[in-house]
Amino acid sequence: MRMLAKGLAAGFVVLAGLGLFAASGIAADDSVRIVTGDTTHVIDAEIADTDEERRTGLMFREEMAPDHGMLFDFGDSREVTMWMENTLIPLDMLFIEEDGTILSIKRNAEPLSRAVIPSGGPVRYVLELNGGAAKRLGIEPGDRVEHELIAPSGQAG
Repeated sequence: MRMLAKGLAAGFVVLAGLGLFAASGIAADDSVRIVTGDTTHVIDAEIADTDEERRTGLMFREEMAPDHGMLFDFGDSREVTMWMENTLIPLDMLFIEEDGTILSIKRNAEPLSRAVIPSGGPVRYVLELNGGAAKRLGIEPGDRVEHELIAPSGQAG
């Protein structure tokens, strides 16, 4: 009977831990591809496609694994502004048009800053990466981001 109780208790701890993970709002990772010339970089990205996920973003995180990020989907193309309030790590922000073309990049956005970071034109998506990742991977405006949410060039709309 004692063994059964210990087994049930251990199972409860595992399930409780999984429940905390699910309650944290952290989505499963999804593959995002960034095409720079003839090189494709694969990023494991969380998807922020609800108002609450977009509001929270990467706030309060003390670290993010290399080659990880968060892809924000705003649902339609428009001018977008971001900021770094309550964000503890420097980020690169890729502002992405509806067809996946990178319009602009904010490199090494300052942690905890309330400065407004504009997209520089209408975009539908923003991909946040660790600060310095865009430089390290050679990502520039005009490069492309591919994901199942992003319609290929000529198919947007």
